[in-house]
Amino acid sequence: MSERFAFTVHATDGAARTGVIAMRRGEIRTPAFMPVGTAATVKAMKPETVRKTGADIILGNTYHLMLRPGAERVARLGGLHKFMNWDRPILTDSGGYQVMSLSDLRKLTEEGVEFRSHLDGSKHMLTPERSMEIQRLLGSDIVMAFDECPRADRPRDDIAASMEMSMRWAKRSRDGFDAGGDHAARSALFGIQQGALDEALRKVSAEKLTDIGFDGYAIGGLAVGEGQEAMFATLDFAPGQLPQDRPRYLMGVGKPDDLVGAVERGVDMFDCVLPSRSGRNGQAFTWNGPINLRNARFAEDQEPLDGRCSCETCGTYSRAYIHHLVRSQEILGAMLMTEHNIAFYQQLMQAMRDAIGEGRFAAFASDFRRDYLAGSS
Repeated sequence: MSERFAFTVHATDGAARTGVIAMRRGEIRTPAFMPVGTAATVKAMKPETVRKTGADIILGNTYHLMLRPGAERVARLGGLHKFMNWDRPILTDSGGYQVMSLSDLRKLTEEGVEFRSHLDGSKHMLTPERSMEIQRLLGSDIVMAFDECPRADRPRDDIAASMEMSMRWAKRSRDGFDAGGDHAARSALFGIQQGALDEALRKVSAEKLTDIGFDGYAIGGLAVGEGQEAMFATLDFAPGQLPQDRPRYLMGVGKPDDLVGAVERGVDMFDCVLPSRSGRNGQAFTWNGPINLRNARFAEDQEPLDGRCSCETCGTYSRAYIHHLVRSQEILGAMLMTEHNIAFYQQLMQAMRDAIGEGRFAAFASDFRRDYLAGSS
């Protein structure tokens, strides 16, 4: 493969694996966690601070960026990387999930989805071709195919029909991406497996995606309310249905114990708003489980958020001070908490990469769950 996109597995331990995705804007170490920069920003963090936490890649959101400031405007301003001062890889989602979950008066047809903006009610049409165009205008490094994400509790026939349509949209996404000239020559396209919790439907989806051919493959339709047990049961078979020589990306996941369980099952990439959103709401993730800094018991606690964490927040500020900031709704509280949470997630990914490389991942996962779940409060 060219320098455009190359995935190399360096070590495996059971189903878990560690490696590197090489792209023109830099290498992405896997397993990788991508902080979510929904509207061209990881909320409450400067891009350079996000990079300092160890993040190799971030995620941008097609739906939000197409509505504000607009993909055409971002393109005129030099693309998303220049616009937000992030010179490393960016993955953009297709916009499909947000259209389904955020928009009013949406109308789903074979052509695509017509919807009204949640911002101002303006009418828009998002199709596989338009999604590829928007992601091209943004200058995304990893482009996601346009799909529909049905709820797992819908009737099987509905889920099957939705999956089949998503596979037709995947082919249209492939064709639209390939027509992108210079952008297609330097970027990558991922397909998205659907089928909810159904092994047979996911197998069909994986086969159709593999026939089309993608640089990587996402596992979609999970972390949408089905619960961890059902998600893990699906991940017991879904990653193995996808090509072994391409990265596997579990979309929208998740809590730290979700990440460890998914890596155990062969997943390479993740994204989730949880570390940043939780940080803004007073919750810190630690090796001994999440803690709520709003709790009065931290009012005079002079310890760092997490004694095992190497981030600047933990090296500088006490739980008591951050408790005060959070309770006072000071902006600095959200900034410090988010920085810690993003850094903790990156330290967790590095710890998993090290454990896989050293052939001790099962022991690492067991120890992690013992400490994390015992300490959750």
